[in-house]
Amino acid sequence: MKSLVLLPILVCGAIHAQVAQAPAAGPLDYTLGPGDQISLVVPNLAEEFADKTFRIEMSGDVTVPFAGRVHAAGLTAAGLEAELRPRFARVLKDPEVVVTLASFGSQSISILGAVNSPGIRQIEGGKTLFDALALAGGLRPDAGYLIRISRNMQYGPLPLPDVQVDPTGRASTASVRVKNVINATGTEGNITIMPGDTISVPKADVVYAVGSVTKPGGFLLNEHESLSALQVISLAEGLQRTAASDRARIVRAVDGSSKRVEIPVDLKLLLEGKGEDLPLRAGDILFVPNSASKTAGYRTLDAITGMAGAALIYAH
Repeated sequence: MKSLVLLPILVCGAIHAQVAQAPAAGPLDYTLGPGDQISLVVPNLAEEFADKTFRIEMSGDVTVPFAGRVHAAGLTAAGLEAELRPRFARVLKDPEVVVTLASFGSQSISILGAVNSPGIRQIEGGKTLFDALALAGGLRPDAGYLIRISRNMQYGPLPLPDVQVDPTGRASTASVRVKNVINATGTEGNITIMPGDTISVPKADVVYAVGSVTKPGGFLLNEHESLSALQVISLAEGLQRTAASDRARIVRAVDGSSKRVEIPVDLKLLLEGKGEDLPLRAGDILFVPNSASKTAGYRTLDAITGMAGAALIYAH
């Protein structure tokens, strides 16, 4: 090996010229990962690093001449520069090191659940959760209100409030509300995605309206955690004219049991702007009974109307 100059002559113009010839760097906060290739500029070692790139292995390590094996995954370019300087200090005085991202590696993430194109996707630096959902074709109409994320601990725990680390200490998991990501209501939800992340979008839960409603059936909660009784009635296109609106009830399953409880709801008061509009949770059923007296009354009215119409026809 050729002898090395221990007292480097730092010529700013030469350094800038070498950096200018290097490939364009990625985002300053881009986190290096397996498969990425980097290039280095080290004054007084120009020949050793000219036109060379170094690939980060699947272990996250990269082998650099004079510096040896360095763990680069999880670091930014600036962070890797800080790791390399003391290693080059063994052969150079006050070494300067410039790390440039030469090419993005194959960094895959998994996107599962209620998206239009689930599967494995490749990401290239600086992708956010919103970007990842776009890569999967966006959310399906039956997507729920939460997005669940799992991340390898080599990148640290997920930067989210409800993060949990599994008992093995190898991964962290957390959830984000869909509306926080889609509507960009907070940067805490639209986090940067890392290689190996698993993104899961569960299907939306359903609430039901049955009985004397115009359009009985199930209604998706979508981005909502719950819907109020009046919202469900609105989705069911209102009450039938024979509905006993003051005797409606929410039928709710008891957790861990096959039993159900019934919660009275006075829709008549709610429609008058009074009373408490109770929330329906996943799986709840809003039952609106039929009023026998109203049914009999409307039958009588229909019969009278029908006879009056027949009499008019006969008179003519």
